[in-house]
Amino acid sequence: MKRLRHFLSSMVGRLFVILLLGMGVAAIGATMLASAKRQQEFERQNLTRIADRLQGYINLLDGNPELRERLLEVGGPSVRALPPGAREGKLDTALMAVLDDRPGPAARAQVHFTSFRSCLPKLQDLLPPPPPPGHRRPPRERDPSFIPPKCRAVELVLSDGTPLKLALDSPAVAHNGILAVDPVFLTLLVLAIAVLAYVVARMASAPLQALSSAAEELGDDLQRDPLPLAGPREVRRAAEAFNAMQQRLQRHLSERTQMLAAITHDLQTPLTRLRLRLENVTDEALRERLIGDLAAMQALVREGLELARSAESAEQRAALDLDSLLESIVEDAAESGADVAFEAGSGAVLMLRPLAMHRLFSNLVDNAVMYGQRVRVRASRRDGATVVVVADNGPGLAPDQLEAVFDPFVRLETSRSRETGGSGLGLTIARALAEKDGARLWLRNRPEGGLEAVVEWPAAAGGAPRPAGVVRPE
Repeated sequence: MKRLRHFLSSMVGRLFVILLLGMGVAAIGATMLASAKRQQEFERQNLTRIADRLQGYINLLDGNPELRERLLEVGGPSVRALPPGAREGKLDTALMAVLDDRPGPAARAQVHFTSFRSCLPKLQDLLPPPPPPGHRRPPRERDPSFIPPKCRAVELVLSDGTPLKLALDSPAVAHNGILAVDPVFLTLLVLAIAVLAYVVARMASAPLQALSSAAEELGDDLQRDPLPLAGPREVRRAAEAFNAMQQRLQRHLSERTQMLAAITHDLQTPLTRLRLRLENVTDEALRERLIGDLAAMQALVREGLELARSAESAEQRAALDLDSLLESIVEDAAESGADVAFEAGSGAVLMLRPLAMHRLFSNLVDNAVMYGQRVRVRASRRDGATVVVVADNGPGLAPDQLEAVFDPFVRLETSRSRETGGSGLGLTIARALAEKDGARLWLRNRPEGGLEAVVEWPAAAGGAPRPAGVVRPE
């Protein structure tokens, strides 16, 4: 049911339902209309045959006065003398309209519906005996696939002025009503319409799905290949607009990076001169404070440049052994004296950018060591997804601050003291690196205290067997 709701909420599902209903109603309506036309033609031909029999018998009576009594006694095909006392019902205008075009006395005939007993005078002798008193027969269900037999009373005047009353019967005939559609034919029709509707819906939504996928990939990789200019005119125009937008974004990001690089380069000289001059300050305490502020400025400039480069990096992806990368980062941190351990691996091999991933997890581990002292790193696989958790035993964060720390230049002093340094760009850079490789990065508080940084790759980017050429950082 969940898959059905997901399918119906998509454009493919909605187009499929609209086309299925529209084409189904049109096809079934056309089938019913054709069936009605066939039924009308069948009834017209049936009336023509009845009129032919009646006219043949009347012409025989009209042309043979000496044999008329004998012919009336014997009767003709479905035609005989009307018994006296027969009650006449409504006019049969359809049969009278057919007789109007016939020559001879039949054109002036009056035709009324009457009881079928008038056509079969001895019918009561053929019926079963009546049931005993108090017995009720179950009602018969009328078969809609047959037209019941009918009896008509025909009044006319022969050419010599002799009035004549005849009983004309028509047998039961098979009847395919307007709604009588072959279930096999209807099933095949609906299946054919459903297949056609699904194919058309997929074809109509394919360009939009391609555009949506390209937009998602553009968020991860601004240097992706442009969309191919193929398909209908509207699709080509949309692809052209998307490619133009991608080029503008690339140019804007390149200009921003170049601007930050130029600012960084231009600031290096005055900052170096300031540092040399600060060395001549005689007050040692003041000198240390000023040098610390200058170092913070230099770190801020460098990290601002790293933030810009993290979104523009053109590093190629490679099959990366994730466990080897994490073990290498943990060993480097442990050699520097930090309490860091790698608890469990996932065995996943992902197509990632090795240098970017090293920067991502180094940033997370250094951040955890700085504020939590004791750090544990573990990787796992669940439902095809690959998850890496970097946990510390620090003070954690307030629930409303778990997302705010990813904003640039945000430092929350309630949990991250300013004395520890940092420019407020570390987590911003880490999330940018993770998202560029198709992962999600978020923070959560541990129930036993501390903070966890979670990096997750969805099942679509899940691990693969270790192929030849896998990158294993040392």
